[in-house]
Amino acid sequence: MRTGVEVSPAEPQDVEHLAGLCLRARSESSLASQICSADQGDVARQIGALTGAPGGVVLTARLEGTVVGLLLARVLGPSPFTEEVSLAVEAVYVDAAHRRRGVGHALMVGATHAARQAGAESVYAAPIPGARGMQRFFVRLGFTPAAAHRVVSTSALERRLAGDVAKGRVGALEDLIARRRRLRLDGQVGHVPDQVGQASRAVMSTQVSRAVQTRLSAESTTTTS
Repeated sequence: MRTGVEVSPAEPQDVEHLAGLCLRARSESSLASQICSADQGDVARQIGALTGAPGGVVLTARLEGTVVGLLLARVLGPSPFTEEVSLAVEAVYVDAAHRRRGVGHALMVGATHAARQAGAESVYAAPIPGARGMQRFFVRLGFTPAAAHRVVSTSALERRLAGDVAKGRVGALEDLIARRRRLRLDGQVGHVPDQVGQASRAVMSTQVSRAVQTRLSAESTTTTS
């Protein structure tokens, strides 16, 4: 998971915070009624029911101790229709003020852990129609169309998430190296005036010495004559 982001199963004291996040997600969507109820109390009870339901997975993401994201999922199968166990991700949301900090990525890492623990071979997702940001997010993670859903194998998702972390580390290392180079260059530029000053003083000293020597030579010649 990304540094600074803590993902864990929801605790009873988190439910009200998660309900608040659901209402924020509702306010951002043009399909608000498909997100959740407008009543925070109802949403809190529904989240509590999902948390306690067999196969229910509710994850919270924290930054500096504050709940800033959630993931709702459910373990499905086996059933009369399939022997395969899968994880269905029903919602992923990150507070607008904390996006682009790896929170969604960390939540999906938590989802793969839940999938592994349940023996799920595949992870499904059903982004709300029109939620282009979430659709792009799932596509980047390797999800492909599956009827009205998107799906990726758990192992492929793990590899993609691990690859993103590796890229992030390489990028961070490259940024660090670039900053150090800039600092060294800035340091060299900072010393240039001193070097120029020393060179100027040396030239000036040489010119003065030559002028003195020339004058002394002239005086000596005049006296001799």
